[in-house]
Amino acid sequence: MKLVSIESIPGQNFEVLGVVKGTVVQSKNFGKDFMAGMKTLVGGELKGYTDMLIEARQIATKRMVDEAEAMGADAIVGVRFGGSSVMQGAAEVLAYGTAVKFI
Repeated sequence: MKLVSIESIPGQNFEVLGVVKGTVVQSKNFGKDFMAGMKTLVGGELKGYTDMLIEARQIATKRMVDEAEAMGADAIVGVRFGGSSVMQGAAEVLAYGTAVKFI
């Protein structure tokens, strides 16, 4: 499955199948949360949170791709990511785009 953030694929004609999305709500691990709190005292990257968000983006992307594959898509154009805080200690990551079929 080809994923692109642009609205078209140069040299490729396609028909639009529809919007696809994948979402996940990921919570922080207590141990990582504690260590991140300690890290804020000295500064620097909060690697535990970075890893958590990378994993969440991968899950959301896979769910978006699965939805596109179920529609018979060959690619997803206009791929975007969003995120929000759902509650204390949990974040939502959303991946979305337009599923297309090559013609």
